[in-house]
Amino acid sequence: MTTDLAAFAEENGVKYFMVSYTDLFGGQRAKLVPAQAIAGMQADGAGFAGFATWLDLTPAHPDLLAMPDPSSVIQLPWKPEVAWVAATGIMEGKPVDQVPRNVLGNLVKDAAEAGLHVKTGVEAEFFILTADGGSISDEYDTAEKPCYDQQAVMRRYDVIAEICDHMLELGWGPYQNDHEDANGQFEMNWAFDDALRTADKHSFFKFMVKSVAENHGLRATFMPKPIEGLTGNGCHTHISVWDAPGEAATKNIFTTDKTTGLPGSWACQTKDAPSSAGS
Repeated sequence: MTTDLAAFAEENGVKYFMVSYTDLFGGQRAKLVPAQAIAGMQADGAGFAGFATWLDLTPAHPDLLAMPDPSSVIQLPWKPEVAWVAATGIMEGKPVDQVPRNVLGNLVKDAAEAGLHVKTGVEAEFFILTADGGSISDEYDTAEKPCYDQQAVMRRYDVIAEICDHMLELGWGPYQNDHEDANGQFEMNWAFDDALRTADKHSFFKFMVKSVAENHGLRATFMPKPIEGLTGNGCHTHISVWDAPGEAATKNIFTTDKTTGLPGSWACQTKDAPSSAGS
């Protein structure tokens, strides 16, 4: 696990870090920090005018300090000289309650105090649109029921495969990609993880999908309803609860007790099953 971002930069040829946080509307905000300055940012945080993003703050509030979490650092597979790192929001030495990553972090801590270690997986849906965002990018994607359409997914093979290749390189364990229920819509799945790690990966995934699409002269969107008359984007979240975090987890505590026959809340997959869910 990375603890020193300056050392990470030196070892991996990173020139810049994107210190990133997500606001209340799901917007991803970042500052591009040169590697020579990252040690100071790791110690003191990167300064943001919080009122300029959707965080329910005013110009009267002090600067928001985004404290990078080195355990979340991801080197961009398509631009390896840049690394992305998720941040928690601090103001006057205290966590900002409404920063989404802070909210989740507090819930993870509360659960851990009760002996519960939550793992999650997501099924991320998105549309691939024309560069101007005005319509779906594939003029031939017109089927009345396009879900799992193999011709349509292969017409966007270059984009989908590149994204999946990046996830394979990052070690996320992607295992399936498909055309979803709406024309122009796709879904990609990867292995489940601790709740905060999955949330960080999901944030990065959105950034990665949009970046790859733009590199192909297209636009990707995760908006709930970008195209009138078509199925909207969702993101199924699967939840399971374990006896320990990370790789130390050995038992899903909601599985059925085979000795007593007493059921848990529902049957859950085993730790090594190839699903994003863990549910």
